[in-house]
Amino acid sequence: MNRKDISLTIVTLALIAGTAGLLQFLQSGRTLGKPGVKVVPAAVFTDEGKLIGTNAIAMPALGWPWDTKFYPVTKIEHDFLPKDTTYGRQQYLRATDGFSAAISAVLMGTDRTSIHKPQFCLTGQGWTILKTETDTIPVQKPHPYSLNVMKLTTLIEVGPEGNKTRVSGVYVYWFVADGQLTPHHGERMWWMARDLLTKGTLQRWAYVTYFTTCHPGQEDEAYAKLKDFIAQTVPQIQLTAGVQVAESGSTPAATGALAVNPLPVP
Repeated sequence: MNRKDISLTIVTLALIAGTAGLLQFLQSGRTLGKPGVKVVPAAVFTDEGKLIGTNAIAMPALGWPWDTKFYPVTKIEHDFLPKDTTYGRQQYLRATDGFSAAISAVLMGTDRTSIHKPQFCLTGQGWTILKTETDTIPVQKPHPYSLNVMKLTTLIEVGPEGNKTRVSGVYVYWFVADGQLTPHHGERMWWMARDLLTKGTLQRWAYVTYFTTCHPGQEDEAYAKLKDFIAQTVPQIQLTAGVQVAESGSTPAATGALAVNPLPVP
């Protein structure tokens, strides 16, 4: 080993030791932040019927023409994520036009690995991501503000071999903590590290997702409906709101959504 290699090895070991020491320091002196979503007493079960929690993220309570169905946390998801993760999820179907959407939210506890990049789960379940875009959704409560979101246009083939059907999906997500909102995974990670370092606070980030499916070619119409649904229901889920802006209307609903499976597991 030459002198250059020895120097690089020493620098690498020093960086590893320094990072480990910093993480240990931050872990020992931190306080846990408040959630940016509403948490309510509720029993949470896996798809095998096992009770895994007594608190859940509040889901919107909607009357007619909405039909609401709870869907459970999968065993794989529960086994994979930290045990102090808090969940919330509902499937909604509107009787007047058949529009269907699923809402899911995952709230971290003391372990940041409760939340990860959504793209991993989508592709792992067979969805192909065709397009990734950012967008802004006008929300009127508790005051008018613009909710910045990430929009994924996706595609999957379902059914038996030789007789498969193509289904499109519109998947919208963002991250929320106490007083903080972002659609960017990298920005969330940076803010979490910054708050740990400067305030000694581990922010309890939540990952909120909305998902709807439709026939290929009807993605724009499905997304218009989903945007309107998000604007209507987000105030029932979140405690954090964006900076107040001049009041504006939400995107009008459109037609063409196709109900199939619930939201992919995050």
